[in-house]
Amino acid sequence: MTDRTPVTTRDAAHRAAHHTAPYAEAVSACARQDWLRLNVPGHAADPVRSDALARLVGEAPLRLDVPPLLEGIDLGAGNPMDQALGLAAHAWGARRTWFLTNGASQGNRIAALVARALGETLIVQRSIHSSVVDGLVLSGQRAAFVLPSVDAALGIAHGVTAADLAETIAAHPDAAAAYVVTPSYFGAVADVRALAEVAHAAGIPLIVDEAWGSHFGFHPELPANALAQGADLVVSSTHKLGGSLTQSAMLHLGEGPFGDTLEPLVQRVFHLTQSTSASALLLASLDVARRTLVNGRDRIAAALDAADKIRSAVRAVGRFALVGDGFDRFPDIVAADPLRVPIDTRAGGISGHEARRRLMHEHRILVEVATDSAVVAVIGAGAQPDTDRFVEALHALPVPLGEQAPPSRLRLPEPGPVELTTRQAFLAPCLVLPAYRAVGRISADTLAAYPPGIPNLLPGEVVTAELVDFFHRTAAAPGGHVRGAADPAVTTLRVVDESA
Repeated sequence: MTDRTPVTTRDAAHRAAHHTAPYAEAVSACARQDWLRLNVPGHAADPVRSDALARLVGEAPLRLDVPPLLEGIDLGAGNPMDQALGLAAHAWGARRTWFLTNGASQGNRIAALVARALGETLIVQRSIHSSVVDGLVLSGQRAAFVLPSVDAALGIAHGVTAADLAETIAAHPDAAAAYVVTPSYFGAVADVRALAEVAHAAGIPLIVDEAWGSHFGFHPELPANALAQGADLVVSSTHKLGGSLTQSAMLHLGEGPFGDTLEPLVQRVFHLTQSTSASALLLASLDVARRTLVNGRDRIAAALDAADKIRSAVRAVGRFALVGDGFDRFPDIVAADPLRVPIDTRAGGISGHEARRRLMHEHRILVEVATDSAVVAVIGAGAQPDTDRFVEALHALPVPLGEQAPPSRLRLPEPGPVELTTRQAFLAPCLVLPAYRAVGRISADTLAAYPPGIPNLLPGEVVTAELVDFFHRTAAAPGGHVRGAADPAVTTLRVVDESA
């Protein structure tokens, strides 16, 4: 594969074009004209008649909310939308890019459906996002899982090694593709180049959920993006740190050996999943985010400085610890995202959930992720937050009465045997049974204990007594939560009705 780095460091012929945002500019120009709008959307860009909506979002979003299929915007040869997509592909080093208006979740569902056309079994990192499980429900494909490394003391899942991926692929000769997640919620970056080499040696593409890495590659101090390291299909949640509006994302196809096979499949599934009324505001924000990232080295540098300032202050005070300072203990982690600041709050005598609650309600500070042991502060590529305010609030957190001692090392239960595909179990008639009566039955739901958030039970897998015990302990722990459970205490479980 050709190593294509972002345009900030190469290809002067495109540099001038990257100072424009053709689709966003076309939408803006349309909004400035005096239209009599007798089409949808129903607010008709009329801030007088739609005064309640205008008071909520302002007049400009109403005018910018233009419908799709307009000549000179997204119709016609060389239209501004096609130009914007081409510039995005060039910026991220892709063969082709698609703009998504239902988030990276849409990208994951597209990738899972595409993988089904390539074979019977998808090799999947166990700590995948739930939208990949949704994709398995839609595709009906079987899954074989690669376990990530886990920081047992903090209950945090990281990534997978090339050796573990190779072992799982070798055990499944019908593998269609390999699906990994990097970076993690906590900023841990896997060795994508080695993972791609393993997948390609087995004759299959590597799909990367790079939702948290849309900014990678746009500054020398940031890790290289997955496309530059050989990934074949990359899901990018551009709104997370890239600066576009919430729910907007991109899907990138690499220049590797599977491009000819994957491109028509992705295009067909994209049409299957994308709204026929995609929001012009979301699409335009992706165009603007690309322009900002490509030309934003100084802004990104300021964001990196802000993150470094927080880390330095945490180390200097010494009450809390930085999760990233322990990344070198894990062989799967080869780099870290410097714009993520994961903080071990348990080291300072307070759980992550309680720290997040108090930061929000007492200091009006929002952090991105909280587990029982940690919180993660996220700084967007180009953002310049008030770091002193955060550091002062963090160290003002009390040790609440009743807080528990740091948890003992976490041992995750083994998944039960697989009896049905995810799709078969999800769509089958089901029963809700008392949890221990569900032992030995086939789960109809996805359950993931937080921390660490790894799916412990998937549709089609057999419920075990060890899993039930684990869910009960998790649900009873301070701040513990089991996502996907039929009830918060996991007193019941939803299982396949095998008599139906």
